[in-house]
Amino acid sequence: MEIPLWEIVNVDQLVQNKILEIMKDTNVQKIVLVLICVSLFWKMIRYMCGLLRQEKEPVTVLVTGAAGQIGYALVAMIARGAMLGPNQPVILHMLDIEPAEEALKGVKMELMDAALPLLRGIVASTDVAEACKGVNIAVMLGGFPRKEGMERKDVMSKNVSIYKAQASALEKHAAADCKVLVVANPANTNALILKEFAPSIPDKNITCLTRLDHNRALAQIAERTKVHVSEVKNVIIWGNHSSTQYPDVNHATVQEKPVREAVSDDEWLNNEFISTVQQRGAAIIKARKLSSALSAASSACDHVRDWVLGTPKGSWVSMGVYSDGSYGIQPGLVYSFPVTCEKGEWSIVQGLEIDAFSRDKMDKTAQELIEEKELAKSCLN
Repeated sequence: MEIPLWEIVNVDQLVQNKILEIMKDTNVQKIVLVLICVSLFWKMIRYMCGLLRQEKEPVTVLVTGAAGQIGYALVAMIARGAMLGPNQPVILHMLDIEPAEEALKGVKMELMDAALPLLRGIVASTDVAEACKGVNIAVMLGGFPRKEGMERKDVMSKNVSIYKAQASALEKHAAADCKVLVVANPANTNALILKEFAPSIPDKNITCLTRLDHNRALAQIAERTKVHVSEVKNVIIWGNHSSTQYPDVNHATVQEKPVREAVSDDEWLNNEFISTVQQRGAAIIKARKLSSALSAASSACDHVRDWVLGTPKGSWVSMGVYSDGSYGIQPGLVYSFPVTCEKGEWSIVQGLEIDAFSRDKMDKTAQELIEEKELAKSCLN
């Protein structure tokens, strides 16, 4: 039996009216709104999960002197995500000199045996060109250490030769945006030498390590005030990574309280604290008959991580960077300043008050860097 069209239209109209009536009910409106919100939230969750599942492109990290003490500790930290984060795959390029080739092979075997999920490739080489190919981050541990009876000029001459070769290889083979961290001493001046022979690498992409000294200063203040090291902020290392460096606490805090107030002992802060940080490396050598390796490797990871991923809001760190004349420091030196980092770029913290005591210490370490620069120039010539 056929239903007349007008009846269907009437029924349809009745249904629509009924739905409108129901929708006028505020409780029903709330339920519908909740359902819409739940649906949108679920879609957002699925989208975010999809983003997490998308694997990042591996970052290629070069470590020179990789068979040495620091290198042995550092490569494992990088491969476990301590440098670039727990979700960033890496390809490790390890470089060392020919006499260390077998040791380098052993390091590669250990990395393979660790079955590290983030490690997507390993190149172990004594060929500087092969090691530098396509690297995004270069950590320069390799250098010539000062031996008994050697003059400063002899050491500088050896390091000029090493850094000239490695800089030239980075210039030719590294990624255009390669970031460089120089660790081998004299770190500040080695960074200057590297820049000389890698002119296409931007000034802001060449740095040296003073984060180890920065971390040592944090640890000393934390121990003195009996707090966790994470509650100490904004110490500064000014100048050279040497015994003339100036660990400055005038702008630092402990649990948001000024360090000088928290410690309440200016005599200790102006003398023993400074010398302890300055001489910490020598104290470690005396204690373990070997130089700092674990702490140096950890600090190198801290340096690069903050540089690439950014410093926490309200905090700064110490990095050896190209001076732009800030705080009266001669432009063109690689000098340790307080910096903040964002989106892969560092910026020197500006506007800090400098008292007469600090000015004297900052100028003395700057003078040492000027002398080192002149010595390096004479070796180049």
